[in-house]
Amino acid sequence: MEYLILGLGWLFFYVSHTFLASLNIKRKIKAWMGNGYKWYRLCYSLFATLTFFALLLFAGSIDPLWLFVSTNWTTYLGFMLATFGTIIAMKSMKGVSTGKFIGLKPHDDLKEKQPLITGGWYQYMRHPLYAGLILIFLGYLFYLPNLASLIHLLALLFYLPFGIYHEERKLLEQYGESYANYQNKVPPLLPRFKI
Repeated sequence: MEYLILGLGWLFFYVSHTFLASLNIKRKIKAWMGNGYKWYRLCYSLFATLTFFALLLFAGSIDPLWLFVSTNWTTYLGFMLATFGTIIAMKSMKGVSTGKFIGLKPHDDLKEKQPLITGGWYQYMRHPLYAGLILIFLGYLFYLPNLASLIHLLALLFYLPFGIYHEERKLLEQYGESYANYQNKVPPLLPRFKI
């Protein structure tokens, strides 16, 4: 039952993430909040962070159901995957204002369009942050090989096709043809390195 609750918790997390990031919902929230909308991103970030850590804490409270025996090799592999995933995620934020991304710099993201980033990791894949998260969650599974870790990873993998679809619809609306051209040249998650 606890694992079902954990899975439903991740479903809530990802559905709310996509719902609250959609342009139509943001426009409705802006109409309701008025000038206070400039704080929306911070509220969104706080909600997402608290929900994320609540899920991890809940998972940690469940008696573990081990999937395989942890060894020095699996621990090392887990650390390496998570480290590489973290590097990709952090590098994917280059060129992005962290203050605006988190919401510490209040702004109206419906008015202030950020430039489309196509350099750095974005020249190899359209969603390097998601690719980094996959590696982090996979590394976590090797580090702590229990059912909760597997549910974390499977929930992310299940969500990504839907999340990417909705995010790219939003990006096409915001950037139009320039994003469509970028979308045609660069793969979503598996990088294509040019030699």
